[in-house]
Amino acid sequence: MTLLPEIYILSFSVLFLFLSLGKGRRSLFVPARVLAVGGVAAALFSLNAEGLLFVGAYRVDGFSQIFKLVLTIGLALVIFMFNKEDEVEKMPEFFMFLGLSTLGLSILVSSVELISILISLEISSFSLYAIVPLRRTKTTAHLEAAIKYLFFGAISTGIMLYGMGYLYGMAHSTYLADIVAQMPSFGDRPLAILAIILTMSAFFFKLSLFPLHFWAPDIYEGASDATTAFIATVPKVAGAALLIRLTMLAGLPLTQLTMLLMVLAAFSMTLGNLVGLVQQDLKRLVAYSGIAHAGYLMLGLLSFNKAGNAAVAYYITVYLIMNLALFYVMMLLSRNGENLKIADLGGLARRAPLLAFTLAVAAFSLAGIPPTGGFTGKFFLFVTAFRAGHLPIVIIAAVNTVISVFYYLNLVRISYSREIKDETPLRLSFSEKALCWLFSLAIILLGLLPLNVLEMFSQVM
Repeated sequence: MTLLPEIYILSFSVLFLFLSLGKGRRSLFVPARVLAVGGVAAALFSLNAEGLLFVGAYRVDGFSQIFKLVLTIGLALVIFMFNKEDEVEKMPEFFMFLGLSTLGLSILVSSVELISILISLEISSFSLYAIVPLRRTKTTAHLEAAIKYLFFGAISTGIMLYGMGYLYGMAHSTYLADIVAQMPSFGDRPLAILAIILTMSAFFFKLSLFPLHFWAPDIYEGASDATTAFIATVPKVAGAALLIRLTMLAGLPLTQLTMLLMVLAAFSMTLGNLVGLVQQDLKRLVAYSGIAHAGYLMLGLLSFNKAGNAAVAYYITVYLIMNLALFYVMMLLSRNGENLKIADLGGLARRAPLLAFTLAVAAFSLAGIPPTGGFTGKFFLFVTAFRAGHLPIVIIAAVNTVISVFYYLNLVRISYSREIKDETPLRLSFSEKALCWLFSLAIILLGLLPLNVLEMFSQVM
């Protein structure tokens, strides 16, 4: 029971590994979806599991189990959204790598020791490096994006290793609890702050936080829609979870570290939103939106308390849902797997009213307009940062929210405009309609009834 989610996801990947050895071509969507739902069930069954494994390097507790549930839900939603045989090459391998990446992320949220953090992060990252070039309609630019992802990912890992080496040198331990316990004796040294920032750089890379954001637009544009939907959401949940774990262990803020995180948050929000204003490619726009949202997440971490951490956990969950909703609209509209321009949304409401509605709900939520989950999540983040005395960053975040409204609402304006680029009605199947309604209702319910979810996260912080 303690390792049920990890064992199940590993079995999921091994099964598709064996399927990849076969020569026959068969549709794998049904078994993948059934098995993905099983992963969610396994995570649910092990919600109350607890234990310390591998000499204390691996901690199973309420915190890790709830994030494993969110990760498996993310994996299941991506697999349900993916329904085009010709979008990626080597379908069994694609599902296998999705499973392995989720396995690495699940191990990551339970890791409380530097080496286990490094290994789990690499399991997840190498799987993603492998699936980016699997796009069937790839061009030279798409292959270049895949190489960039591998190259920048390797650099971020190297930087993280430098930071871990410094931390070990100062604390003489690789366990996070030991490092944090000794932090008061060396935490005010510039080298300690540098070591912490270098160690956190890999998670900043996952979250695409400034200045480690540069990979996101090219990778989003170069990968297939299903791959991008996964990369843009699920790894960010684990990245946020480990940053929360670090702040939970730290307990008290370090002044220099807080100031640095505040500066990174401000630059991330401002750069993401300003550059997002001029984007014409939808996936590049989502990439810059993700950079801005990484900055918003930092507001909760800056408070270094339970309320702030719960706000971050709540917001990253909402972000997973609203971002996947936006990607699902793109995937259904792009029947041949090509990248969409914003102009391609023209007249969407007349071609497919439900798709336009789902897009509008996702865009309103990303912009932070009530009564959506995005509004409630931003409200919690802003309040926790304000109560912690970080008024300047709250003002910067509020100004950035206003800027972002322009490009999010532009998507809704164009989809409900009379300018139709393609008049062919877009017919959705029953399952596609059901998933659209699921995303829309989840975003609205998370906005209207947030307290139960917030309380659930608060109890495990």
